[in-house]
Amino acid sequence: MARKATGRRKAAPADELVLRGGDSPKMERAGKRDWSKAKEDVYVNTLAETCNFTRAAEAAGVSTSSAWKRRKTNAAFRASCREAIAAGYQRLELALLDRALNGSEKIVIRKDGSEERVREYPNAVALTLLRHHRERAAEAMEEPAVTDIEEVRERLFNKLQRLRTRIKAKD
Repeated sequence: MARKATGRRKAAPADELVLRGGDSPKMERAGKRDWSKAKEDVYVNTLAETCNFTRAAEAAGVSTSSAWKRRKTNAAFRASCREAIAAGYQRLELALLDRALNGSEKIVIRKDGSEERVREYPNAVALTLLRHHRERAAEAMEEPAVTDIEEVRERLFNKLQRLRTRIKAKD
């Protein structure tokens, strides 16, 4: 016998709760499509490892548009992503620096079948990657933008105003 759909979301682990907004905000169990702390951790860790937003989204099981929206609306998540990019960039820079200084070993096979090991120094690739990531890494290493701090202040102020209004309405 087929189960009747109840219209309820499939729940994530019982300890995962999300705040749902509207006229009467409340905490509810996280649905399968909701962001959870575990998804955020996977996303940020993968981003730090790969410096690739698409791979991070795939690893966390979310869409890239959902991740962009979350970074736009959630200051803490945005800060974590900045830190992840900075850490990933630093690792990339160290690897490229090592490769530029020490080269990478390449085996060259001659026409007579003998092998020779030579060192290759991919300077063009190193410079291209550094140029590509330099701006994001510099942003990530800076202090939070004043607009981010102002955004948080404004949200807190608005929330306090709503709470005051509710308290006055109850009295």
